[in-house]
Amino acid sequence: MASVPQQAAPKQLPLDLSIEVQKDVNGIEMGVLENGIPYLTQRGLSSIVGVARSVIQTITNEWEEHYANPVIGKDRISYFKQYLFANGYFEPKLFIETLQNGTVHFNYPDVVCMAFLEYYAFESKAAGTVALENYRRFATFGIRRFIYEALGYTPADKWKFHHDRISLLKDSAPPGHFTVFQEITGLVVDLITADLTVNHKTVPDISVGIAWSKYWCDNNLESKYGSRVQYVHNYPSYYPQSASNPQTPNAYPDAALPEFRLWFKQTYLLTKFPKYILTKANLLPGGAKEALSIAEMYKGKALPKP
Repeated sequence: MASVPQQAAPKQLPLDLSIEVQKDVNGIEMGVLENGIPYLTQRGLSSIVGVARSVIQTITNEWEEHYANPVIGKDRISYFKQYLFANGYFEPKLFIETLQNGTVHFNYPDVVCMAFLEYYAFESKAAGTVALENYRRFATFGIRRFIYEALGYTPADKWKFHHDRISLLKDSAPPGHFTVFQEITGLVVDLITADLTVNHKTVPDISVGIAWSKYWCDNNLESKYGSRVQYVHNYPSYYPQSASNPQTPNAYPDAALPEFRLWFKQTYLLTKFPKYILTKANLLPGGAKEALSIAEMYKGKALPKP
């Protein structure tokens, strides 16, 4: 079993995530974040477990103290650590902190909720019938599915954000030129297949475009291939970036395409993409661990250097 880091846990800042939907369903506050993670509020969690909110808060504080200093912690924290680590949860807090309209929200993800339920159903001396009944209910139905159906939430089509941009980009590049977005389509498809939440925050065309533009200028590629030109591109109306439509990114001469592809595979994917994808870890259901896995999967795809 993995060990908790010995150094003090870094302060977790509110994440750049939106709450897709949150409601009170039969006295249980629940919701779904924009990355698809279902959660219960602290009040909702205390309701399904059958203990006071103050108890949930106490265990939450104990987890943070133990994470910062593994010597500290009651026996019940050992149970939570074993359960959560086994299910891939290694975060320094038991909740996901988000900021909505200036208000901080504390959202307990489904895996944490199941840890509380199982503990109070079978392990705690204060185990009660509420926790046991809800544990049986969720163990059979699945807490993720329960929250989705209770809220009437349907996970978004993971291809929609990509396909809608492709449809608006069609035929927009000037003849004899290629666009960065068109060239990274293969990468985006890989990300979707790997279950990354692909939306206006995770498609890396701006990241690639900035890095390639710098490479283009630093190596004076205009003298070698000719001038780049601007073209008009519009984001779909539901993208936040659409407020500044039309966009005018650069298109590059087709003659530079082989060099771009080599640079993309040898330089961007290996040295810049890992840092980019790690900044999006909060949008992945698997967090930083999943982000690292996605970053690693491109190492074997690099082309041999000339």
